[in-house]
Amino acid sequence: MRTALLQLNVSDDPEANLPRTVQMVQQAVDMGAEFILTPEVTNCVSTSRTHQHDVLHHQDDDPTLAALRDLAKQNDVHILIGSLGLKSDTEDKRLLNRSFLICPRGDIVAQYDKIHMFDVAINNTETFQESAGYQPGNRAVLAKADCGAVGMAICYDMRFPRLADALVTAGAQILTFPAAFSPVTGAAHWHSLLRARAIEGGAWVLAPAQTGTHSSALHKTRDTYGHSLVVDPWGEVVLDAGTAPGIYVFDLDLEKVAEARRRIPSRDNARAFEGP
Repeated sequence: MRTALLQLNVSDDPEANLPRTVQMVQQAVDMGAEFILTPEVTNCVSTSRTHQHDVLHHQDDDPTLAALRDLAKQNDVHILIGSLGLKSDTEDKRLLNRSFLICPRGDIVAQYDKIHMFDVAINNTETFQESAGYQPGNRAVLAKADCGAVGMAICYDMRFPRLADALVTAGAQILTFPAAFSPVTGAAHWHSLLRARAIEGGAWVLAPAQTGTHSSALHKTRDTYGHSLVVDPWGEVVLDAGTAPGIYVFDLDLEKVAEARRRIPSRDNARAFEGP
């Protein structure tokens, strides 16, 4: 299946970001892609929680979700929206970091809320407290569609192999890790973590990413690592997008999943054991 990762550099203005995202999705379709993936927070990268609440929408009113659903239907393609920042309808007023798989009918096949919150102090100048602004999810999601069995995850989730293991155990052939990754931790861990998840699961790993410095008219800017990555089920890096925004196309062969698992049947060889 011809597949495309979109590597984006979005601002904190969702209205301004949308036309470029739509253009890139359409370009991917014109390049023959049948399955198109966008990064985490496709609609808005912002360091200001107040600004996010001012410009983001609830799911039913979100223009990015509506536009990409229309594009999927018009072009008869699958689109994985890596995630959108959305307002919540619950009493918890924190935002949602939610991923969507859209089918060629334009319907939402599955949606997933990021489980693991990026609450870290990388160094003296770079700290994150994602849980202060976003509600964590509590449910793993496997989406079964014509593009394959997709285990949905987001960014920091890649550091928690139990989630990937649960998705593969449930039948995932593809693991998705859309991201807006820190340049510091990206340089140190991005490739190693994604290759590990692919090797452990004998699954394709698809990780579309945000990249570069994300502009803001009023607030502090943020930098992300880029390097949208595709790793095959044997652990080979099929595609590394570097740091330039763009559309990166490759062929997704699901037969490689069975081949990798036949060659190294580690899941069949796993044994129960007592803890230390």
